Amino acid sequence: MVITSRTLDRPAAVLSYSPVVLPVPGRPVDLHLRVSVPQTGAKLPVILLSHGHGPSNNLSSLNGYAPLASLWAQLGFAVVQPTHLSSRTLSSVLEGEPGGPFFLRSRPEDMTHILDALEEIEKTMPGLAGRLDHDRVAVAGHSLGGFSASQLLGVRLTDDPDSDLRDPRIKAGVLLAAPGRGGDVLNGPAAQLVADFHSIDFSTMTTPTLVVTGDKDNPAHFTDMGPAWHADPYHLAPSPKTLLTLYGAEHGLGGIAGYDAAETTDENPATVTALARLTAAYLRSELYPDDNAWDAAQAELTTGADAVGRVEAK
Repeated sequence: MVITSRTLDRPAAVLSYSPVVLPVPGRPVDLHLRVSVPQTGAKLPVILLSHGHGPSNNLSSLNGYAPLASLWAQLGFAVVQPTHLSSRTLSSVLEGEPGGPFFLRSRPEDMTHILDALEEIEKTMPGLAGRLDHDRVAVAGHSLGGFSASQLLGVRLTDDPDSDLRDPRIKAGVLLAAPGRGGDVLNGPAAQLVADFHSIDFSTMTTPTLVVTGDKDNPAHFTDMGPAWHADPYHLAPSPKTLLTLYGAEHGLGGIAGYDAAETTDENPATVTALARLTAAYLRSELYPDDNAWDAAQAELTTGADAVGRVEAK
């Protein structure tokens, strides 16, 4: 499938079902999911989408990221979105629970539970049974969700010998405005809030990954490195890696977390559409090596006067 502008001219109908409820032993509450798929089609590749930790209640849950999840589903993917324990929708229930408020260990473990229960999830959503391709799975995450996704792709923590959470069932990843290196560069006012950021080791992130940054995304609350901090997962991880830098994009990357969200400082629906097309094309070409969707999308969207961004690879 070559993903061009015409692919979305007549968008496929999308079915979205929630909540799919997975009981997980030892988890303080059941794991709730949203699953979005195109109305038709079989052998659908799967994207696990990890939400961030923003100020809104419902955007950081299975109810967020509709602009991105819907476009990915229109482009032929099955998108599975968990509500992580860090979601503000659970704050009153989980107040004082060990691991809070970010529940960094639980977040990537949620994705492993989802993969363990993929057949059960298929049977729960009407019309989905037998339509997923269990051998073609990718993970994506935005902001704090990017850190969770990076752990599933191989990132470890230098001060934690038990931090290897890589899941070999995940064949490719997309990191959206994810955190960068730790150490002395974490000198912003929020740098002490997320202890694990200080010991991130990208040298073990070997899974093919597309790192997406905005050239106006300034993480001053964590570091004075500027937007370049979010490109660290590309520069500090081993190949194969690809970096997509979106022009004019801030931390919301045009508004991927929700439609008309007040916290989106750079709302631009065209950026969101281009981002969805480029990331979908990248994943198709990684999951299906004979598919040239990525080459075609790059040629259309990152060249010429109307380029939405630039790409480099190693």
